[in-house]
Amino acid sequence: MAEYILLIDWTEQGVRKIKESPKRLDAARKLAKSCGVKFGDFYMTIGKHDMLAHLTAPDDAAVAKFVLSVARAGNVRTTTLKAFTEAEYRKVIGSL
Repeated sequence: MAEYILLIDWTEQGVRKIKESPKRLDAARKLAKSCGVKFGDFYMTIGKHDMLAHLTAPDDAAVAKFVLSVARAGNVRTTTLKAFTEAEYRKVIGSL
């Protein structure tokens, strides 16, 4: 399983319907599961991005399916980062 960090920003539409955001988060968690993606920790943030989430998935295609399905609703835009665990990081660095 691979790890991903999802940086999330509300669109203008998403902000107009901000009160619905918690329901949309719940729906996103269900959607992730149906795509084979584990939707882990979630945070609302202050700074360049509005929110972030930790995802675990079997491959990039599962994450792409999930992210595209969320994006087409028009409430958020995302940036997906593939992440390495500390053990993976140490292995990569150790191989140099």
